[in-house]
Amino acid sequence: MDTITEAASYTLQFINQTQRSVFLTGKAGTGKTTLLREIIKTTHKNTVVVAPTGIAALNAGGVTIHSMFQLPFAGFIPDHSGKHLSDSVKFENKNTLGRHFRMNGQKKAVIQNMELLIIDEVSMLRADVLDAIDFMMQSVRRNKKPFGGVQVLFIGDLLQLPPVIKDEEWRTLRQYYKGKFFFHSQVVQQHPPVYIELSKIFRQTDDRFISILNNLRHNTISAADVSALNAYVKPDFDVREHKGYIVLTTHNAKADEINAAALGDLPGQLHSYSPEITGEFPDKIFPVDANLQLKTGAQVMFVKNDLSPEKNYFNGKMGVIKSLSEAEILVHFPEENKTIEVERYEWENIKYTVNPDTKEIQEDILGTFVHYPIKLAWAITVHKSQGLTFDKAALDVSQVFLPGQAYVALSRLRSLEGLILLSPLQMNGLSNDRDVMDYAQSKADGDVLESLLESETKKFLHQYLTGSFHWDDIAQEWRNHEYSYRTDAEKSPKTGHALWAAERTRTIWSLLEPAGKFKSQLDKLFYGPDTDLAFISDRIHAAIDYFLGPMEQIHYDLLWKLEEIGRMKKAKAFYEELAQLEDLQLQAIQRLMKARLLIQTVLSGKPISRETMQSVEISGYRSRKADLVRREFKALNVTMIDDEQDYGRYAPKKKAQKAPKKNTVNETYELWLQKHSVKEIAGIRKLTVQTINTHLGKLIEAHTISITDVLPEDKIRALADAFRDYHEETLHGLREIHGDRFTWDELRLFRAALNAETA
Repeated sequence: MDTITEAASYTLQFINQTQRSVFLTGKAGTGKTTLLREIIKTTHKNTVVVAPTGIAALNAGGVTIHSMFQLPFAGFIPDHSGKHLSDSVKFENKNTLGRHFRMNGQKKAVIQNMELLIIDEVSMLRADVLDAIDFMMQSVRRNKKPFGGVQVLFIGDLLQLPPVIKDEEWRTLRQYYKGKFFFHSQVVQQHPPVYIELSKIFRQTDDRFISILNNLRHNTISAADVSALNAYVKPDFDVREHKGYIVLTTHNAKADEINAAALGDLPGQLHSYSPEITGEFPDKIFPVDANLQLKTGAQVMFVKNDLSPEKNYFNGKMGVIKSLSEAEILVHFPEENKTIEVERYEWENIKYTVNPDTKEIQEDILGTFVHYPIKLAWAITVHKSQGLTFDKAALDVSQVFLPGQAYVALSRLRSLEGLILLSPLQMNGLSNDRDVMDYAQSKADGDVLESLLESETKKFLHQYLTGSFHWDDIAQEWRNHEYSYRTDAEKSPKTGHALWAAERTRTIWSLLEPAGKFKSQLDKLFYGPDTDLAFISDRIHAAIDYFLGPMEQIHYDLLWKLEEIGRMKKAKAFYEELAQLEDLQLQAIQRLMKARLLIQTVLSGKPISRETMQSVEISGYRSRKADLVRREFKALNVTMIDDEQDYGRYAPKKKAQKAPKKNTVNETYELWLQKHSVKEIAGIRKLTVQTINTHLGKLIEAHTISITDVLPEDKIRALADAFRDYHEETLHGLREIHGDRFTWDELRLFRAALNAETA
């Protein structure tokens, strides 16, 4: 991050070096979204991001709460009886909700391997839904700790969009909850997160405006504040006559009506643009309207930040359409006297999976939605303006219908200079929810955070290290597996392998007693105020040296047995039992390796982060061992391996291990270096050919590749002749002159080469 505030620094430390859940909040414009991206980029923990709605999840780079946890769209009663269930409204209780947990192995693996759950836009999260998530995670993880032992980061501004609960639902739920917000849930009431507030405002610099917003936020707005705001009232203000202003209103129908009327008043041809959709991308999560209708002169707003080094626009920046053609949109920024061509933006619909080798949670792209990141902007609802920043806005908030909506609308602006009120603000209707204001009293100050961070860090270190030697669950699974041989029929594929299972079971059980003694020793070393980390480090290294050998031998034996059983017919169930044991054994070994890294990192004084908690030894451990076992198995069983196609008949299809997520253009470049064609890259990346060619154009402009790498020489010569005396901003004229002689992609690629020459 360019700017790390004290609160942001505390948040990062609590996430990376403690197990304590955190509620991160802050006024509009304080950088919550920026900090979220930094956490995802730097944390060493297996992380999943969820949000209450599809659009919120898409913007946060995650998935919806209901899809991740397979929750039905019904209220949740947090007990087993359900005696207060309503006849007219659908509810679930702990008994009925458990029936929905028939999730596939991959989703279950994600939840079992999860270490950090980030819930964005938590203001919209209902108390009963959070309790349902807690119950579900405890059930799947078989862990009775809150959220099954997973750390949770709640992010949101509670003075923005509140949860939605129908009156008939609330008549039942109020018997269990004092209020509807996430902090009213039973799990948060019993286990409150650390409350951290980002207070430094990056959006506004006008002290008078900041003061009014703070007073509005905290229900202390005065008559003088309202009078100061009402000085900006202009009831006859026409947004169409004042470029750069957007109307913020309270209803979708009103915003749509204003935009449609303004667009209709413009002369000229109406142009329509459609998205490029590949794979799975349901229409309910489309981030912008699929049918984008524009005219030259239309006022538009960008809905994303420019990811390029030029940073030509930001989320909420206004502009005016300068020219349009079938594949080109030029937007002019009057105040800067600058015109840019709008490039399509890539949104990804993802799902989470677990890498079988590293046990890291990774994102798989289900589909992409590629469209121009702009929308008509004479008007927008207050609801949809969240997260946006405007230089100029006309507020139509006379019909404020939610607590805090006036605050949300006003806080979109950078300063009072850009404010227009279409009607006077009234003192009534400006108050915020009292429960939210009361909960804000639990915010931790700097001294409390410092003390808590120190104690929670020590607790995390203690629990992580002792947990690395806790193998009771694995031992029990081995014992269950050993007993299963006694109940299976004589003709079972297990016949002949019982002794092998019994020997490994004895080995793992023999490790429990010395491991227990070592955990007791660690407890004593961590007890009291003075903890000798150097001595603890020595003991950890010695213990790992002692235990790692037999643990690795069991894992080696499992991999060998999987090689053998994988070539047997009618042995799928047996193979899957062994695969589950191998999975547990691998996790235990990797945890030991991470424990060594953790104590080294702490002792060196370095921050605990993704960088310091990763190593090639850990990430490549399973693949190296599996390759070794496969070679040795083949060498000893040459005569029995006649047909390799039989091997791996039961193993799940492995996906290529993913490197950390890169810039989208760089991902295309890496595939280009592997000699893939444009069409092949588009298929691999679930993008269109047009989008890949846009990436290649950027690479040409950056001198990373040459136009000669992309287009044949005769085409380049023809393009050079076409461009020789052409100096227009738009390529539309060239298309009109030459027709289908050149495609839009070819014209863009050659223009990128010209830009590279003049850069």
